[in-house]
Order: sequence, then structure tokens, then C-alpha cells
Amino acid sequence: MAKFIFVTGGVVSSLGKGLAAAALGAVLQARGYRVRLRKLDPYLNVDPGTMSPYQHGEVYVTDDGAETDLDLGHYERFTGIATRKSDNVTTGRVYSDILARERRGDYLGATVQVVPHVTDEIKDFIRADLDKEDFVICEIGGTVGDIESLPFLEAIRQFGHEVGRSNSLFVHVTLVPYIKAAGELKTKPTQHSVKELQSHGIQPDVLLCRCEHELPADERGKIGRFCNIPTENVIPALDASSIHEVPLAYHREGLDRAVLNYFGLNAEQVPDLTRWSNIIDAEQNPTQTVRVGIVGKYVSLLDAYKSLNEAVRHAGIAKRVRVDIDWVDAEEVQEMGARKRLAGMHAILVPGAFGQRGADGKMEAIRYARENKIPYLGICFGMQMACIEVARNLGGMEEASSSEFGPTNQPLVGLMTEWETEEESGDRRKEKRSEGSDLGGTMRLGAYEAWLRPNSQVATIYGGNRISERHRHRYEVNSSYIETLEKVGLQFTGMSPDGKLPEIVELEQAVHPWFVGVQFHPELKSRPFEPHPLFVSFVSAAIDHNPGN
Repeated sequence: MAKFIFVTGGVVSSLGKGLAAAALGAVLQARGYRVRLRKLDPYLNVDPGTMSPYQHGEVYVTDDGAETDLDLGHYERFTGIATRKSDNVTTGRVYSDILARERRGDYLGATVQVVPHVTDEIKDFIRADLDKEDFVICEIGGTVGDIESLPFLEAIRQFGHEVGRSNSLFVHVTLVPYIKAAGELKTKPTQHSVKELQSHGIQPDVLLCRCEHELPADERGKIGRFCNIPTENVIPALDASSIHEVPLAYHREGLDRAVLNYFGLNAEQVPDLTRWSNIIDAEQNPTQTVRVGIVGKYVSLLDAYKSLNEAVRHAGIAKRVRVDIDWVDAEEVQEMGARKRLAGMHAILVPGAFGQRGADGKMEAIRYARENKIPYLGICFGMQMACIEVARNLGGMEEASSSEFGPTNQPLVGLMTEWETEEESGDRRKEKRSEGSDLGGTMRLGAYEAWLRPNSQVATIYGGNRISERHRHRYEVNSSYIETLEKVGLQFTGMSPDGKLPEIVELEQAVHPWFVGVQFHPELKSRPFEPHPLFVSFVSAAIDHNPGN
């Protein structure tokens, strides 16, 4: 039977529960165990697909088309295991499913209640769709004390009772703040947080104590005494200079040993964490530095581009260079001018987005990169804006635009109204959308194949002519304009298997050394130990463009 580990958080939000769960999974994996990571989110949205990036950060998309919490990105990047729809559930999804069944009469006239119906639904999610994993790590979103979290805490309390304490473990992540004026670490917030968790019937077995200073042995003992936890299970979690240090740090502090000892498993075997030490060595000892400008609209909250930030850094690790990212607000480019705002960049990237705000600034950045032969990578919206920029400034199509911005006589980018998708059975079905469709869950989502033009730059980068990448978009480049754009040098070197949907564009290398736009989101498949080839090639082009090398 799988062992279930539940990760909760207390005191304040943003303590890094997702990173803690991912790092624990990585260390257990390094010991030879099979792991699975899941996220239980208390908010009422069915999924984060319609939530503002300023509120929630990025939406992470799985191969099977789920719009999920960004913590699933941590899970994938740290373990290399592809997450699925069944690895993220929200209160909204739970209630939506329960109410649909109630309307059908599935409950046979019973009064539908939080206990047992909601809690049973959560427990069913925890145990569903498993495949002989040794450990299932479930992170509970939010902070203990939040009213939204109550059904989830009750569900995991019941679950732990049902499977037995020998098969369930509770990890609580708390804060031990340092009061500078007093020169002391304070344990009281952790004590109160544990007391709050205990009031819901859950006794934590391991504490992860986030702190900025070393946690002395006497303070660990004090926390253990007041929280009914063995001192060795009070694990310091100090701030790290890189998230890639976290698996090494947690192993060094004994987190994996505490977990294995709790379950009565062999903790003497030394895990192979070589891949992580190699990554840290590459990060700490770069041979050179390149500067990459990322021109976006949500740059005031970097969690909106979490996977993108990581993917660029993964490429830097692979090339053993330091990548300094300059997060550029697209509206600044429009106000200041691209030449002034983007001066000194060795490469420019325009990521995905929705809506017209900042679009003109992005197109100015693209034109600047194209005319000055600066390596350029456009992702999703960044590819669409590249097509419009080329159409306007090279193709003479002054009215070229996107129907996302309103009516236009030259809809170079338009609403995708229908496309084919493949079921798990292998059958294909047609998806249809209209202007009036719901926004949530109605985009082209998940992994789709693309066929690459032989001998193209991207085929060389990928090392083959067929790829599969994850999508999240509602608008497509209009294929009726392909011939016009190719005449002015923009080559459509990646298409959907049926040849109808443009997936990749690139400028001929005789015109520009590295100018690529992709409709999908390659950042979602990048790993620190397996960086995405597009980003590696992009950073390599930045190195070549750096005159200081």
C-alpha cells in the first residue's frame, strides 16, 4: 500500500509548501522510491484558468489538458514525472461534481452535506488514479485557519484515520521569524499554528520551520516539546540562494530520514543526489553572463512567468552561463522606445498573454530584435505578435491585427472555432468554440503534435521532425496568410499534423541568425536536469550575440 504524506502550512502564506513537497519527492525518488505529488486547492474556482495572473500566478497546463496550480510545475521540474488532471482538485471542482450528481438524483433523496459528501469526494480524489506508487505526497493549499481549508483538513484527518497512522504522515510548514530588534528567533507563531492544526484533529508528525537564521538545537527542542514532536522531526528550512539547493538542504537536515523512520523503512541508504549537486555547481560557477530581456505585461508579479523563468535558467545551467533576466514591462517599451529600453540585451523573449494591453510595446520589441539581429523567441502571444509585426513592416499589411483586439479587415490572428483532439482511446473528436463560449477550459489545452519542416532551424534544434508540446490559447495565426508571409521571409516550419494550424515560425537564417516563434508553451516541459532544447538553443544564440565573450 502507498504511504500518504500530507503537507499543510501555517502562520502565513508563501512559505513554499509546494517547493517543500517537490523537494521531498525528489529526495525520496533519489532513494529509489516511486512518488506521486498532488495539490488540493481550497478556492472556489473550478480551476485557475480564468484567474488573473496577478492573483494566482501562472496557470500550469498538463499533457492531458488540465489548467492547474503552478505548484504542479514544481512537482514536474523536481521529479521529472508528468502530472495529470487527477493531480489537482479545487473546492470548485468538488462542489461542481457533487451538485451535478445531486441534480441527477444520485444521492437518492439524501441531504447533501459537507460531511460526509464533500469530505468523501476529497478522499476519493486522494486515492484515485494511482499506479503502484510508494509515496503519495498531497499538498493542501492555503493556510491553517482559513475557512476555505476546513473541509480539506477534515478530509485528510479522516483519511489518516482510515488508512492508519502507519500509512499516513502529516508535515506542517511554519514560520520561525527573526525579530531583529530583539536579536531572537521566535517560536510562538509555530506553536500557535500547530495548536490550530491540532484543534482540527491533526497532530503533525514533522515540522518544517522556515527561518532566515540557523535554528539552534535548544529552539528545536523547545518547539518539539510544545508541539508533541520528536526534536529530530523539527527540521530547519533556511532560505536558499537557489531553489535547486532545497533537496540537498532538506536531506542534510534529515527530512527524508525522519519520514522513513516514521514509516519504519530503511533510512541508512544514501540517496544519489548527484544531479542536484551538479546543478548547483553549474549555477555557482558560470563561465560568462548573458542578459535576456523578457517583455511581458505581468512582470510586476514574477510568479505569472514561473515556468518561463525556470526554463531560461535551466538553459543557463546547461550552457554553464549566468542568465540575467531583465523583466521589461511592455508598456515601458511603448513609452520609452525599444532602442532605449532594450539596449544591451543579448536576446529578447516575448511570452504568452491575453488582451491588447502592451501589444504595441511587444511589437516594437520584436521589430527591434528583428532589425538588429538580436536573438528572439516568441511564445504563444509572442509568436502571434511576431507574425503581425512582420506582416505590417515587411509585408505591407498595415491593418494586420488580431480579432482578439476587435474587428479588423486583415485578421492575421483569429479566434479558433474548431479543431480535432485525440481521446485516450485513440479516437479523434472535433472541438468547437464561438465568441459566446465560456472562458474557462475552452482553449486548445494540453499536448498536441506538430510536424516540423525537414532541414529547418527548429528541426535541427529538436533533432527530429515530429514533436509534442503543451498548448494554452484561444486564438491562432490565420493559415490563409501563410503564403504572403513566407514571401517576405517568415517561414512556417511547424504545422499541426493536418496542416491547418501554424505551430512554429522562423526567419530564414540568411536574414536573421535566430528568430523563432512557437504557438505552444515549451517552458512547461523544461527540467533543470533536462532543459528544453528551444531554450538551450536560444541561450546559445544569446552567447553568440554577446560582444563581450
